[in-house]
Amino acid sequence: MSPEPTAVTSTPVVAPTKMSVLLRRTFSTFVLWLAVIATLLIGWSPAIFAFIALAALFALYEFYRLLEQGGLPCDRRVGLVIATLFFAIGMPLFTRYGAAWNNEFEAVFFAAALIGLTLRQLALTTPPGTASLAAVANTLFGVLYVAWLLSFLTRIFMLSPNRLPDGMHPGVLYIFYLLAVTKFSDIGAYCVGSAFGRHKMLPRISPGKTWEGFVGALIGSAGISVLLVWMFPGTLRPITMSWALPLGFALGLIAVLGDLVESLFKRAGGCKDSGSMLPGIGGMLDLVDSVLFTAPALYIFLRAMS
Repeated sequence: MSPEPTAVTSTPVVAPTKMSVLLRRTFSTFVLWLAVIATLLIGWSPAIFAFIALAALFALYEFYRLLEQGGLPCDRRVGLVIATLFFAIGMPLFTRYGAAWNNEFEAVFFAAALIGLTLRQLALTTPPGTASLAAVANTLFGVLYVAWLLSFLTRIFMLSPNRLPDGMHPGVLYIFYLLAVTKFSDIGAYCVGSAFGRHKMLPRISPGKTWEGFVGALIGSAGISVLLVWMFPGTLRPITMSWALPLGFALGLIAVLGDLVESLFKRAGGCKDSGSMLPGIGGMLDLVDSVLFTAPALYIFLRAMS
């Protein structure tokens, strides 16, 4: 007579509490802000550009993983090589010759990248199909969505070649302003949404986001915008006090849209977070998703007002 099978008991997975998530997110945010502020205070353009490039490459790697987990074809290795070459060639060129060569370089570079990706399909042994076209489109889209949009931080940094009386590069303050306004939009959305969120915003894309959190995002971004312009009068020109409130609201709105776009990609890939390298936050793409949209917006504003 065979013995009866022993029931296998599994240890239930305990979901993290809101307080534990908040503590981990606060710790990760504190460490990241220390790294960002230290890099900006150094004011050495190669260090700042390298910081931006590394963040973009980590985020791009996570983006390609989202596509792969969602069953969408892409050429991850080639995409990362293209992004690496984009920064390795473009940033020294930008530093040496300024913005005059930047547009021409990007046009030639992305045209060459598109041609290279399509020619690569000719070398594959698999029969051609819709997946071949999708792989080219998804790979190039990832470079544009992550690497190119985040590279607008370098444009903002190099926008003003003249240093302030204390020797600081004005681009440092512009980047600090952008990151603060963008991140306080996230903080405002998280705090207000966690405390008062009742009405879902877009549950099919991001079930956790609420309209109350959206209002908190706008308040957080506009509030820190006014505070920073008040703390640094004149040094953030053309961002004057008359522009601080509307620009803060606009960047807060754009930050929410950037966050929602990344949520769309995560839902397509069946993932809650883009990665796990940042406790309480997720991956690098989760960290920079809003900046991908706010950096070009601030750059356009600064160029239009200069």
